[in-house]
Amino acid sequence: MSLQKDLMPALLKQMPFALLLVFALTANPAFAADPTTDSAKESPAEASVEIPKQSMFQAGKSYFFRASDRLVDSVTGKSDELINRAMEVIGVRYRWDTELPQSGLDGSSFVGYVFKDKLGFLLPRKSTQMSRVGKPITREELQPGDLVFFNTMRLTFSHVGIYVGDNKFIHSPSKGTSVRVDDLGSLYWDKRFDGARRLDGSDNLGDAERQELLNEVNKLKRKSRSL
Repeated sequence: MSLQKDLMPALLKQMPFALLLVFALTANPAFAADPTTDSAKESPAEASVEIPKQSMFQAGKSYFFRASDRLVDSVTGKSDELINRAMEVIGVRYRWDTELPQSGLDGSSFVGYVFKDKLGFLLPRKSTQMSRVGKPITREELQPGDLVFFNTMRLTFSHVGIYVGDNKFIHSPSKGTSVRVDDLGSLYWDKRFDGARRLDGSDNLGDAERQELLNEVNKLKRKSRSL
């Protein structure tokens, strides 16, 4: 038992983004994208079969693939719900470094709030970190629910929004404005377009960024235990 305790911090440090999502989902079922568990879908006969214990490595791989599938299915299959939730936040004022609509939302916290509130998925706090989650796609490949990035401060990936279709995206632009829909083809945003990502369960986050997400997962665990 003590050996497992020693191994867990190192194992968690190496977990991919998708695996962190699993911890978030198991920590608080209210954030789960699909509340139906695998065991609930099994027939009584299947449920009674004794399953051999997996090694920690095998279990980690299993969770990774299941979380990746859930993430892809949820974003692509629930893009309408995601966009509708984002639209409900239109008019919320821009406010830097806040995470709830009641207080205001900046560019990255708006995106993070919508994905966590609607799909139960944790994204990194900063837009530059979000740009390393999922797979890069071209502008021609954009689908509703994809993340779009812009260079608005002479810094790459310094702003992020959610693509809603028809060459439009929704975002929280800057101080003195509020959440709104803009056109990718407009002169300002077209010149500053910096790429797009589709969430597919993969990531290129560094150790510190992964630890930051893990800390957020631990906060959710503590919150769920206090309810």
